[in-house]
Amino acid sequence: MSSDESTNAASSERRDAVREKAQQVKARQSRARAIRRTTLVTFGLAVIAAIAVVVTWTVSSSASKPMADPSNVSGGFVVTGVTGTGVPSADNGAGSAEATPAPTGDAAATEAEPTPAATPTEAPAVDIRVYVDYLSSGSRDFQVANVKQLSQWVDSGAATLTYYPVAMLTAKSNGTKYSLRAAGAAACVAQNSPDYFFAFNNALLTQQPGVDSDGLSDPELADLAQAVGVDGPKVVRSCIESQSYTPWVKTATEQALKELPDSGGVALTATPMILVNGTQYVGKIDDPKEFAQFVLTVASDSYYKATPTPTVTPTP
Repeated sequence: MSSDESTNAASSERRDAVREKAQQVKARQSRARAIRRTTLVTFGLAVIAAIAVVVTWTVSSSASKPMADPSNVSGGFVVTGVTGTGVPSADNGAGSAEATPAPTGDAAATEAEPTPAATPTEAPAVDIRVYVDYLSSGSRDFQVANVKQLSQWVDSGAATLTYYPVAMLTAKSNGTKYSLRAAGAAACVAQNSPDYFFAFNNALLTQQPGVDSDGLSDPELADLAQAVGVDGPKVVRSCIESQSYTPWVKTATEQALKELPDSGGVALTATPMILVNGTQYVGKIDDPKEFAQFVLTVASDSYYKATPTPTVTPTP
């Protein structure tokens, strides 16, 4: 064989070797791309599955939380008892006739007047509604100043008292959302131990933390509820520590900022907001005498507006 033929044969072998090596590299690259595609698809499916699990868990967790029915409470909680506050009740001589929100008449003049055919009905209980934020210093001042007479009016049946916990100062507690959590805790007590709601409400306000502080933790709120003597303390604690009613409080607050229930279009602008038979109190919140006089005036006006004018029967 000539040298040219040998050279050509060697060149051909080299080309074949290079071609084969290129094919091997291409095959390895194809396998690598296939592996990457498979890995990416598998990872994507795993991420989608994880997201689905998280969404399902979130939805189921939200659905499992008990929600106060707005059709039953209208956003507020009626005081059914004043147990646990340490405030004297109306039947032990602590109350006074002047502080009772009921209209009074001139008893001496009735003997000289003809006997009416229709006797005025007994004065109805005064409707008092209080919107409170448990981080509001004004809400605390109103409660401290008026807790005694409020408890006496409720205890004697002279007034119905409803508290509406709202959360307007949620951003004023270093990120702990104390205002929202405290209102949710109040809802837990109102739903599970209503006779002690007034006592817990009073404790939250009288032992109020400062604005821009962390406030009480959920376990500490539960401890406070237990300290006032709530019924079913384990149930109440579980409700508070799981923040079962904070979503409801948020919704109720948003609604109050738009329009208060049965108010004719009035919206919540600040706390405390006090309505007496639908009329807003704008006097000093820390002056119990001024508030009592306002309640007496509103009660008297409502009473005489609702009472028909008696028909006088001439005496023979």
